[in-house]
Order: sequence, then C-alpha cells, then structure tokens
Amino acid sequence: MLDPGDTSDLPPIPGKRYFTIGEVSDLCAVKPHVLRYWEQEFPQLKPVKRRGNRRYYQRRDVLVIRQIRNLLYEQGFTIGGARQKLSGEDAKDDVNQSQQIIRQLRMELEEVLQILKR
Repeated sequence: MLDPGDTSDLPPIPGKRYFTIGEVSDLCAVKPHVLRYWEQEFPQLKPVKRRGNRRYYQRRDVLVIRQIRNLLYEQGFTIGGARQKLSGEDAKDDVNQSQQIIRQLRMELEEVLQILKR
C-alpha cells in the first residue's frame, strides 16, 4: 500500500531561507498559477512579498504546500476539505506533516554526511 504522506518523488528542500515561486513550483511539482490560487484558498500560505510584488516562500511554506498537494492529489480531498483538515485542531499534530519533516531532515542529514565523508 502506498504511504499517503510519501514525498519521495519530490526533490529535497535545499537549505536556504527563501524560495521563489518557480523554485517552489519545482520542489512541489505544482504549477505557479496553482500556488497563487492556493494562497487565496489556504490562510496558512503567506509568502513574503517584496519588490514588484514578488513572492518569496520560506521552508515552512514549502512543507505546507507539499501537505496541501498530498491532501488534494493523493488523498482526494476537495479544496474545502483540505482547508478544514489543515485548520483543524489536530493540524499541528498531523502525522503526515511530522513524517514529512522527519523524512526531509533525514535526507538533509544524509547529504551532510556525504559532504563530511569527502
């Protein structure tokens, strides 16, 4: 059975502070226009806007986008259902998000280990 929180098909999130909409699009396998739409639908998504209204997403935003993507594309939630799940009391303890964070940290630690072995 497939793990609904599985993000192994997505690239690891680089260790930087801000990401452009194009970078987030690649990291989450979601088109930029979909990201802009999700910003309107999910209050959890608040990228920093700078010069010329350019969006800059933080790591937390990327993790939330991956969670939204999972809810919509893998688990079959509607936008309303996904919004409700993310804003529910149990959202902070959501196992999928925790597993995703752990998986991401593990990949990053493995990268550091490879660098140190050189």
